[in-house]
Amino acid sequence: MTLQAPPGSPWWLTLAADALLFAHIAGGVVGLLSGAAALMMRKGSRAHGVAGMTFVVSMTVMASVGAVVSPFLPIPQRANVVAGMLTLYLVVSGWMAVRRPHVGPGRVDAAGLVVALGTVAAGVVWAVQASNSPTGTLDGSPPQAFYAFIVMGGFAAVGDLRLFAKGRVSGAPRLSRHLWRMCAALFIASGSFFLGQQRVMPVWMRGSPWLFAPALAPLVVMAYWLIRMRITNGMLTSRRRRVDAPVVPEPVALDDPGATSPSAT
Repeated sequence: MTLQAPPGSPWWLTLAADALLFAHIAGGVVGLLSGAAALMMRKGSRAHGVAGMTFVVSMTVMASVGAVVSPFLPIPQRANVVAGMLTLYLVVSGWMAVRRPHVGPGRVDAAGLVVALGTVAAGVVWAVQASNSPTGTLDGSPPQAFYAFIVMGGFAAVGDLRLFAKGRVSGAPRLSRHLWRMCAALFIASGSFFLGQQRVMPVWMRGSPWLFAPALAPLVVMAYWLIRMRITNGMLTSRRRRVDAPVVPEPVALDDPGATSPSAT
């Protein structure tokens, strides 16, 4: 995102534009670093909590600035508006999933469902417009850039609809909700930087296929932890069933000399 005040603007407008640009960039950088740290730290530890809270605050700043400023750029970036709103929604809902042992639907979740469904609708419309445009792009973005909105918005909408249907989620589903939403928000940030901001990188790095590795890393780590949580939860459930299973006494034959007759006192 390039944010500059028009030439000849008052000093305060130039200062405000520079401050917003700095906040957006700083929020993104801190978000990438803190998000990576949270993924590598032991889950549930104090360090993980600090890194996670830092991630929430920094991503909130980055996403809010991006969503508000993008329509007023010299070339309006509609994709950045939706990306900012979706990122903000994912971070807030993911953070709320670990605030309490049970997650129940509320006003924030209802607003989030609207954002998720709106993201899917916008992604479909803009992908079609980009495909049908003479340049094959929309605001400089190819149709593929909008597919991510459709997929992530769709998953988020399904999750919210299940939350409203069940009334609440707890245990492993609650942790899964937290994990995938945080990782999806981190993926939006990593993809936007490593794939969408290559002009700020050294010339020899631009267009390198290796940039896909850090961009897609949050999705790989997310898949690993979701699979691990499912396996662990399955093992714990199986163990709990074995422990809670009723003990059935073995039948005693009546003709056994050592057996005690039921009528004996």
